[in-house]
Amino acid sequence: MKATGIVRRIDDLGRVVIPKEIRRTMRIREGDPLEIFTDKDGELIFKKYSPIGELGDFAGQLCDSLRRSTDAIAAVCDRDAVIAIAGGGRRELLDKPVSQRLGEIMEERALYRHLGGAGVSVSESDDKFVVSVAAPVISEGDIMGAVLFVAPKDAPPAGEIECKLAQTVAAFLGKQMES
Repeated sequence: MKATGIVRRIDDLGRVVIPKEIRRTMRIREGDPLEIFTDKDGELIFKKYSPIGELGDFAGQLCDSLRRSTDAIAAVCDRDAVIAIAGGGRRELLDKPVSQRLGEIMEERALYRHLGGAGVSVSESDDKFVVSVAAPVISEGDIMGAVLFVAPKDAPPAGEIECKLAQTVAAFLGKQMES
């Protein structure tokens, strides 16, 4: 655990403010759920909670199915990181933070399809792979993440099949999280 040197007081309602710099660095936005853990030494640990992250194994199986159906690299991400991937790029992308532009694409709540040009990087830490197709996963009106088809830079655009599959799986994951 890394010390920040920042000290905050708890107010009379039991609230504590997480400093803006930490929220920005950790990509904590207003309304984001946080899990609270305690430790026998009296430590409190706040961890971002990812509802779609709870479906990690299931998302991995879906990615494997998408890979077998299309022979393309398939991935699922939450709003912050890639949580499952099949077909390549595992070492470069799994558990890596998503790029700022991919986050913006999810916020737009619409299907994204790369049609040429530079492309959108999947992760800030890797520039070898771009988003071919991104379908946002929406549950109870909230954006939870996205289903992606990923391709190496300069690959041809994805087809209509990948678009429809990504949308279908994203809708399915959204419904799974509602139940």
